[in-house]
Amino acid sequence: MALVRVWDLPTRVFHWALVAAVVTLVITGNIGGNWMVWHMRAGYLVGALLLFRLVWGLGGGHWSRFSTFVPTPVGLWRYLKGDGQPHPPLGHNPLGALSVLAMLTLLTLQVASGLVSDDEIAFTGPLYALVSGQVSSWATWYHKDIGKLGLVALVVLHLLALAYYRVFKQRRLVSAMLSGDQETPQVSPRASDDSWATRLLAVALFAACMGLMVWVASMGQGF
Repeated sequence: MALVRVWDLPTRVFHWALVAAVVTLVITGNIGGNWMVWHMRAGYLVGALLLFRLVWGLGGGHWSRFSTFVPTPVGLWRYLKGDGQPHPPLGHNPLGALSVLAMLTLLTLQVASGLVSDDEIAFTGPLYALVSGQVSSWATWYHKDIGKLGLVALVVLHLLALAYYRVFKQRRLVSAMLSGDQETPQVSPRASDDSWATRLLAVALFAACMGLMVWVASMGQGF
């Protein structure tokens, strides 16, 4: 077994920052009151992280790119039938890739709906004035009920999958996302570029994404 760099540092920081931000969103959203200020701030952070991941998925580390892990219908079907590769795949397997896409999609919808929502008490999204009252009401309902429940369900499913792979497959997925390295029996496997140049590029990219979200926030109640 050889160790190969699969997850570059920017992808790992994105992952754990997203975990912390989502936990903050759930806690502050349930408490409400003055904690809604932090709920909105965490939402802006999630928005910036999602923008970063979208761009990084196009030109980041090899195994972080959507082109390397998003499965084709044929590839997914072969995986489900057990006709896949002889070795465990590096990065995400097809089902894991679908889980990642579902999580990113649901979080994007949650952020988008929050930007135009109105709790009819004290807080409105910064883009509330750009949509009709009917659209805002629908977005608020989705954000508070459907989206939140769907997000919690996906998180629980994600944790169950991690436990399954650790117990039954003997694969330490959490440690791989911490160290960036994954064990593989493959000969000369492809490694992701994780140089300081790419890391500095990621910092600049995230700063731009965060700046965009700060600008969006300034259209409403800001930070």
